[in-house]
Amino acid sequence: MAQPTDTPPSSHISITPLLKRLWPSPAKANVTADEIALAISHIFTDELSPVQTGALLTGLHFTGWDRRPDVIAKCAQAMRDAAAVVDLEALRKAVERRGRKEGNYHGGLCDIVGTGGDDHDTFNISTTSSILASSLLLMAKHGNRAATSRSGSADLLHCMKPAAPNINNINPTTILQVYEQTKYAFLFAPIFHPGMRYVATVRRELGWRTIFNLLGPLANPVDEVIEARVVGVARRDLGPAFAEALKMNGAKKTMVVCGAEDLDEISCAGETYCWRLRERPNPEYKRTNGGTEDSDTSDEGAPPRTLVEIESFTVSAADFGLPAHALTEVSPGKLPDENARILASLLRNERPPEDPILHFVLMNTAALLVVAGVCDADGTDMGEGDDGQVNKEIGPGGGRWKEGVRRARWAVESGEAWVQWERFVEASNRIGK
Repeated sequence: MAQPTDTPPSSHISITPLLKRLWPSPAKANVTADEIALAISHIFTDELSPVQTGALLTGLHFTGWDRRPDVIAKCAQAMRDAAAVVDLEALRKAVERRGRKEGNYHGGLCDIVGTGGDDHDTFNISTTSSILASSLLLMAKHGNRAATSRSGSADLLHCMKPAAPNINNINPTTILQVYEQTKYAFLFAPIFHPGMRYVATVRRELGWRTIFNLLGPLANPVDEVIEARVVGVARRDLGPAFAEALKMNGAKKTMVVCGAEDLDEISCAGETYCWRLRERPNPEYKRTNGGTEDSDTSDEGAPPRTLVEIESFTVSAADFGLPAHALTEVSPGKLPDENARILASLLRNERPPEDPILHFVLMNTAALLVVAGVCDADGTDMGEGDDGQVNKEIGPGGGRWKEGVRRARWAVESGEAWVQWERFVEASNRIGK
């Protein structure tokens, strides 16, 4: 009779030594974020057995190590490294041609995304905000089907009328074609992260949230070209961890938000906790060659020109110049086709000016516009319907939140958001024809 063996099948890698150290005290066993990220990377190549995958995710969950900034940062990097390869140099050139600089916004790609899992079942706020923002910013919205809600971003877009975009057509090869025609692109996670299919069954059978619920918002496949983003988290204690993880991954213009109700967006009902990453001059930096702006120190260990700092503060509806609304007014809990009708009516400017869902969307769109830097401009020339009256009032965290709302309203009322949406639908359906 054959004797049992610890040797895994030839197609699998064993992480048993790591698993033994991970529980019950990874710190005492000197487990590192690099070791965990390496183990996670084997999932994307189907080199880890379902049993060991489940054990790894369980160990990370119950030790709390899947909420550590260094683990989140390293694992997010591993996930991006395993993504389908995008020609980033060609994308950068396309962005330079297409992007419109304004204020402190340099014309780069932007994203607004949440972790989900807040159990409030609100309307698809980040997806709608991403479309409004494309009136002024270049958007690379990373999204997926529903995981913890009734209507995920991909589900919503699939139900749009009179025509839905073909998000399956947008891939690393065709994404440049989309940006030639519109400022909006939706990056469907299964297309850009094919390796995630190897962990789908394990996640479903575990029955609790794993580190992958946290990694999605940090795994945009064009991350290296992202200039600014807003990331929503469903628990306040995740805010500082996410902000630090984003800083570790090189983000410089980002805001992590969590509504006081454990909401993964800016709340229209009460306070929202914010952690904003901002790049500032480094006082330790010393210029050479006469102190010119283009010069730099040549010493490898010299201080960098700038530093990224994390500032925490709170905002509320009043800071955006809007009334508060109970979450019950913006939590229809509807199926994707019903939410799609709401989205279409909003983009067509068919909803009342004081509509709670409209206000909810305006606040979150405004936040991205502020973080991107477009609201820092002292002048404005958005196009037809722009009254030219910049609201320079500074709110919490140094943001012109009311100016962000003014610009977001213009995107709806001018019809520009609907224009960008129609161009995206047309571009995505034209690919391959």
